[in-house]
Amino acid sequence: MVESSLQYSTTAEIKQAIETNRQTFKSGVTKSFSFRQRQLERLWCLLDDNTDELCQAVAKDLHKHKTETMMEILAAKEEINEALNDFRKWAKDEKVTPALVNRFGTTCYKRKEPKGSVLIISPWNYPVNLAVSPLIGAIAAGCTAIVKPSEVSPHTAKLLTDLYARYLDNSAYTVVNGGVPETTLLLEHKWNHIFYTGNGVVAKIIMRAAAEHFTPVTLELGGKSPAYIDEDANMMVVSRRVAFGKTINAGQTCIAPDYLLMTAKAEEKFIPELKKALGDMFGADIQASKDYGRIINNRQFQRLSKLLNERQSGDIVIGGKLDEKDLFIAPTVLTNVNRDDKIMEDEIFGPILPIIRVTDVDDAIEYINSKDDPLALYIFTDKKKVANKIMDSTRSGGILVNDTLMHVAENSLPFGGIGPSGMGNYHGKNTFDTFTHVRATMVKNLNPLSEHAQAARYAPFSDRNLRIIRLVIESVPRFKQSFLMKNSSWVVALIAIAVGYWSFR
Repeated sequence: MVESSLQYSTTAEIKQAIETNRQTFKSGVTKSFSFRQRQLERLWCLLDDNTDELCQAVAKDLHKHKTETMMEILAAKEEINEALNDFRKWAKDEKVTPALVNRFGTTCYKRKEPKGSVLIISPWNYPVNLAVSPLIGAIAAGCTAIVKPSEVSPHTAKLLTDLYARYLDNSAYTVVNGGVPETTLLLEHKWNHIFYTGNGVVAKIIMRAAAEHFTPVTLELGGKSPAYIDEDANMMVVSRRVAFGKTINAGQTCIAPDYLLMTAKAEEKFIPELKKALGDMFGADIQASKDYGRIINNRQFQRLSKLLNERQSGDIVIGGKLDEKDLFIAPTVLTNVNRDDKIMEDEIFGPILPIIRVTDVDDAIEYINSKDDPLALYIFTDKKKVANKIMDSTRSGGILVNDTLMHVAENSLPFGGIGPSGMGNYHGKNTFDTFTHVRATMVKNLNPLSEHAQAARYAPFSDRNLRIIRLVIESVPRFKQSFLMKNSSWVVALIAIAVGYWSFR
């Protein structure tokens, strides 16, 4: 079994880890493709060799069933496989066509360079995947990284600390453990990028610290992600997918549906189906089910129970059972919730699901837009017109039609928020891009002929030269599909030579 003790890093250890991390990046070793490949392979082996231990650790922290943790692990392994297959292609220089004024004797391209030494601060709710997934992109990009796992999930943090030390190059990739003081110390130092997953309160602290050093940040936050359910949707399917999204990890998921929007007619059809779906998934006694998780700690339990017990409105139609000793809160559905109820102010981040009754889709859109932009927006309808109307009239980090959560598993899609739900994105190549500096690069030759072509830019200036330059640039749109444009490099070269010739006469 996994040990429960988690030793916090000392001040000296943290400072040494930061210095070593920086020096390793400066040495250039992490830029080598062979080094990146080796570290990605070792990270894959870390997950593969220690699957059972990781599942045990997460179970101790969150009472998660092995299947849920395997979803975390398998998603990370798939992302590593993609990086191993494609990171060389992602890192290749990207040639671009120079503008007309630079077309002759010029090569332009985008260099893909690692940003440098980065800090990754991961949360407790998905303690394996969210400590690994950003690191995959950092390694693929050629960065060094310090990973700060959440102390709130200590069993997983302890195990990851041991495994990272065993499997990865410790001079490039190091785990630092601790709480607020240790994180504060990390933030006092200059980083080339900070990647944080968590809540908005801490995100503001991180942004202020990053601003001191002009450090770019990626903030993966959350918010009240709504789900609109059309009254003509197949409620059997809808209820199962909503139940999945709200009960996995006991609702402690940043993209869990936070509340539902539906008409009275839809509500009447939906609630019986949701009751049945929950029964099919967890049985009559959900607390006895080995498949249902627990709240992470007493502090979060008290927050959620207070939210439920001190609400100003809402009738419990499903669930409502709480057991503090077991940190158990049953999936709980509330109807007749007032739109301005306290439960509708902040992200719930637990298995409580309010239903807000709306008159129609326009009413739902108006309510969604009265809140901060959410991390996810869910739409359940078979009507393309309805789905498009909601998408066109709202903003969110991501959209998923007719399911919940599953967009996060698609590495080809960027995952991230907007406004209070976050900034920046990642997954797959997007994570590589997050940790990569795209360096604009222009190379010109020193050929005297090309210098003649550039002569019009030098003083003394003349109206004649300006007329020629304007002729070259302003007339181009007229010939977009012509032979001249298809052979623009030669045409521009000839015109430029003529400009140079007349300039030197």
